[in-house]
This record gives sequence, C-alpha cells and structure tokens, in this order.
Amino acid sequence: MDNAHTRTTNEALLHFNVDEEVGLSDEQVKRQFEKFGPNELPAEESKKLWQLILEQFDDLLVKILLLAAIISFILALFEEHDDSISAFVEPFVILLILVANAVIGVWQEKNAESAIEALKEYEPEIAKVRRKN
Repeated sequence: MDNAHTRTTNEALLHFNVDEEVGLSDEQVKRQFEKFGPNELPAEESKKLWQLILEQFDDLLVKILLLAAIISFILALFEEHDDSISAFVEPFVILLILVANAVIGVWQEKNAESAIEALKEYEPEIAKVRRKN
C-alpha cells in the first residue's frame, strides 16, 4: 500500500482484507511476515570517524580557507627574508583553526548521535494487536 499514512482506516482494512473487530488471522500474519519481514526499522550504522572528519571539510568556506592556507604556505616558501619562520605563521594559524573546527564538529556529531541513541530508549517496544485467536 503506497502512502498508507494518507489512507483512511476503512481503506487500509479493505486493502489488507481485515475485519476491525477480529484482526488478522494467523495465516495472514504469516503471509505478511514472509512478504515484508519483521515489523521493525533497520538499525542505522553510525558513521566512521574518518567520515565524520572528512565531512567537516566539505564546506565552501572551509575549502576557501584551506586553499588560502596552501597559497600562503607556497608564498612563504619562496619568500627571501631572513626571518622566514614568521612567514609560515599565517598558514599555520589557518590550518590550526581548520583542525580545531573539525575537532569541535566531530565532537558535536558524536554528542548528537549519543543523544539520539538515548532518546531511542524511550521508544515503546510493545504494541497491542488483534488476532482471530
């Protein structure tokens, strides 16, 4: 049944050939189970750490800052001053900010996943159904 949430109760009962007062027969339950499997949502796999880290760099502003750090680093390599270490401060600071941003982003993602898992504990696991027996 497509878009079951938009159907009325009577349409759903007619579609599944069910009497509202009696419920599903054991044979109907068995056929539905064989056809659709268990009545549960599949568990979502959590993202791997390296995927979370890469996602932190998948932003236009972050890519622009990364490009700016690379260009600044290349320019610092070709700079001919005696104090060449100070030329590397700018790209180092940009990279440090990007790494800090990635660490905070990964930490927030992990906390959000933990919060969602904690909320799932409050989901009801038992439902009442009607059967012919």
